[in-house]
Amino acid sequence: MEFWLPVIYMAAMGFALLVYVILDGYDLGVGMLLPWADEEEKDTMIASIGPFWDANETWIVLGVGILLIAFPMAHGIVLTHLYIPVTLMLIGLTLRGVAFDLRVKAGDHRKTLWNRAFFAGSLLASLSQGWMLGAYVTGLQSNLTGYLFAALIALALPALYFVLGAGWLLMKTEGQLQQKAIGWARIAIFPMGAGLLLISIATPLVSQTIAEKWFAWPNLLMMAPIPILTACCFGIMLWLVNRKARIERGQGWVLYVTTVAICLLVSLGLGYSLYPDIIIGQMTIWEASASVKSLLFTLFGVALTLPAIITYTIVIYRIFHGKAADLSYD
Repeated sequence: MEFWLPVIYMAAMGFALLVYVILDGYDLGVGMLLPWADEEEKDTMIASIGPFWDANETWIVLGVGILLIAFPMAHGIVLTHLYIPVTLMLIGLTLRGVAFDLRVKAGDHRKTLWNRAFFAGSLLASLSQGWMLGAYVTGLQSNLTGYLFAALIALALPALYFVLGAGWLLMKTEGQLQQKAIGWARIAIFPMGAGLLLISIATPLVSQTIAEKWFAWPNLLMMAPIPILTACCFGIMLWLVNRKARIERGQGWVLYVTTVAICLLVSLGLGYSLYPDIIIGQMTIWEASASVKSLLFTLFGVALTLPAIITYTIVIYRIFHGKAADLSYD
């Protein structure tokens, strides 16, 4: 149990954060796409994420909560080092929540202001999350290399969210807005691909630990499917965004699914790169974990909470599946 409990908690935390990126990523992407739509389209875009966006954020709360209860030493170090980007992310998420309601309830003369606030909150949260991920991958290095790598991911993650958002709109909308979403996907897909490529090149350069894991034999052969499958998914995405007819026939979901597949592959690679460390080069998951008694006690809570969140997430998406309806705040 002393060996497996930290592994279980690490897997649960990684799963929660992956689901957060996939689910909240598309609604952050939709928020960042708002400035390029007209007023009626903005309402449809907000309606497409309305039933989901607040629940999507539950996953990041779960992930950070597991970090706190299972790895308290790492929680203190990570959040202390990332205090500023965490604060900026929370400001962005709060701004989104306020803007979501006030864009209509404050009156038509204030609607433009709150649309801009929703966009700003989405962009701020996305950039902050990218910086946090970049800083974490470098082992929280406080040097120029660490800052440059964090800045690279801070720019690449919003591009990924743009594509997720465009993919979501392809599934949830139709007509002129769907056509615009195709154009947005075409524009965002290249920065996303370039970002992933640069990150793949830069990651082993900024972390000797990761370089040794990936390029030592036979690890190189075993991990080769990850970049190969990622490239295949990217190729499918490029092919699809140039096939309007297929999207109009209902195949727009392929863009979203392939983007999700890329997120899954990247997370598998990241998990392999990190394990068994909770902070690269500083401490392992066993060194950072709470006592076995504490982990056993909280395991019951996680065992109840995780299935409950999964269940209501599935139920919500089942109830509100299909094309987005007209926006209503009644």
